[in-house]
Amino acid sequence: MITLYHCDAARSFRPLWMLEELGLPYELKMLPFPPRVFAKEYLGINPLGTIPFMIDGETKMTESSGICHYLGTKYGPTPLIVGPDEPAYGAFLNWMYFSDATLTFPQTLVLRYSQLEPEERRNPQVSGDYAKWFLGRLRAVEAAAANSEFLCAERFTAADIANGYALRLAGNIGLAKDFGPNVAAYWARLQQRDGYKRAVAAEQKAGQEQNVAPRARP
Repeated sequence: MITLYHCDAARSFRPLWMLEELGLPYELKMLPFPPRVFAKEYLGINPLGTIPFMIDGETKMTESSGICHYLGTKYGPTPLIVGPDEPAYGAFLNWMYFSDATLTFPQTLVLRYSQLEPEERRNPQVSGDYAKWFLGRLRAVEAAAANSEFLCAERFTAADIANGYALRLAGNIGLAKDFGPNVAAYWARLQQRDGYKRAVAAEQKAGQEQNVAPRARP
């Protein structure tokens, strides 16, 4: 049984969504955010104290986009993965890495310096600058979504899951109001997927059953 450690609305939502799209059985363990502060016992499981942490037999992984790629490759074949024999393979990998390195990274600084730090350490200039950085990089998604329903290979793939989470995070920290029309329409399409809805429902159900409250939204 695959075990996934998850915080409400954290980047561990990527592998949770991937698991639901694949229809794989899993156990979801909810933690308060950030777990390194509010669930220190978790450091005995994942010394990084980060989310996600996935265990699949002897395999242990901490990188959300990498977990999605692993799940689709190991438990495929599945159209969620673009293979090296397909013309869009390079674009698929680029979008998979883009999702965290380019889109999620600046948002973590917005979140930290606008919400997570103590009041005296919050910094509107830092959060504002990195919000602009994120929105500037989002132009790549705006351009891609102008010509296709999905990011690559003319179908829904793990790259859409990986980048879709970045759009979900943007909504949670107040940046979705600045989406361009193509990104807004693309994100609306992703939220209509049954796999996405099941992942949201699983997150909510597990949080209630395990008595882990969801994070407050701005």
